Amino acid sequence: MVRAIVGANWGDEGKGKLTDMLAEKSDIVVRFQGGANAGHTIVNHYGKFALHTLPSGVFYDHTTNIIGNGVALNIPVFFNELKKVTSEGVPMPKILISDRAQMVMPYHVLFDQYEEERLGKASFGSTKSGIAPFYSDKYAKIGFQVQELFDEEALKTKIKRVLETKNILLEHLYHKPPIDADELFNTLMEYKEMVAPYVCDVSAFLWNAIKEGKNVLLEGQLGSLKDPDHGIYPMVTSSSTLAAYGAIGAGIPPYEIKTIVTVVKAYSSAVGAGAFVSEIFGDEADELRRRGGDGGEFGATTGRPRRMGWFDCVATKYGCRIQGTTDVAFTVVDVLGYLDKIPVCVGYEIDGEVTTDFPTTRKLEKAKPVIEVLDGWKSDIRGIKKYEDLPENCKKYIDFVEKHIGFPITMVSNGPKREDIIYRESPLSK
Repeated sequence: MVRAIVGANWGDEGKGKLTDMLAEKSDIVVRFQGGANAGHTIVNHYGKFALHTLPSGVFYDHTTNIIGNGVALNIPVFFNELKKVTSEGVPMPKILISDRAQMVMPYHVLFDQYEEERLGKASFGSTKSGIAPFYSDKYAKIGFQVQELFDEEALKTKIKRVLETKNILLEHLYHKPPIDADELFNTLMEYKEMVAPYVCDVSAFLWNAIKEGKNVLLEGQLGSLKDPDHGIYPMVTSSSTLAAYGAIGAGIPPYEIKTIVTVVKAYSSAVGAGAFVSEIFGDEADELRRRGGDGGEFGATTGRPRRMGWFDCVATKYGCRIQGTTDVAFTVVDVLGYLDKIPVCVGYEIDGEVTTDFPTTRKLEKAKPVIEVLDGWKSDIRGIKKYEDLPENCKKYIDFVEKHIGFPITMVSNGPKREDIIYRESPLSK
């Protein structure tokens, strides 16, 4: 059986904990898109880890962890992360890397930095991990797949051809020194040594595993609103963040994906630029940021303070729909326990008209939130194991959100630990 775990919003929904829980029940965990530009924070008995490229199954000796063909693989970053995890007591995990995965080249990171500098105030808020230049090259068909490391003569020829255009840009657009072809080749030979033991035909491996009845988890990064097709373009990431892309980025048939767990946060947060209708500012935002997440709302990869907002029913309903959600996991509900009143964004006012449908970017930038205010529950709900034991106003908040988004909330997370989870039978799942 294949399950996917993805985010409904801007990323940072608390996927790390849920992914860790589902990984424990999986034989195989697959990263299918994105690169080291976002991360999952996982807290377990080994400690607290921010994973950027490693699949979340690395903490379990029964799981095989796969880097799929859809991933932007930064080889030194990946292996530094592996070294860090194992140096902190985690046993060496089982890892496979797709021979069709493409590599983040050293110059991709440089181009990302140089372009953000050049754009100045018009920049995209990139994490400067090389992701946009990587995907630009992938679709311009001048990227490098892992399998190309194993044909040295063809690799040398291709490096020379690709650097002809790269060096013109470096010298004449960015006024930076050119890249030396021999140095780049030597770097790639170091990459080859690092990945050689792990490279395989991942698609064939997964086909056989599915036929044998293995449990496969597709692990997504970021969320629906950062998808390049369906998100807040152009303030998006460069690969699809949707569960549907899991089939492509892992190399499996789409009909095999049976469950799509979409992670939804009990309030809103975002890293990076872009329209954010329910955003709050000042002391109100600082308080929520300080109390939020596990140790505050700061990006797992960048450390940047996240932008904060109240729960957005419009964006979340859309984010769940576009994912094909079967189950909603509602996270960090415990964080809201300090509030007397809890505002919720239930609609957008655009040019004097109210809508509950998520619009395209130009309209989104004009949208003002339509707010309803609910009563808070003013208590600490950590440690509660049963849904019926939650305070009445907490249950009312969850029911209100579920009704407005139209997808079943079957899991409620009420703390950072793995065991802080309440399983719930939602009326919408019957």
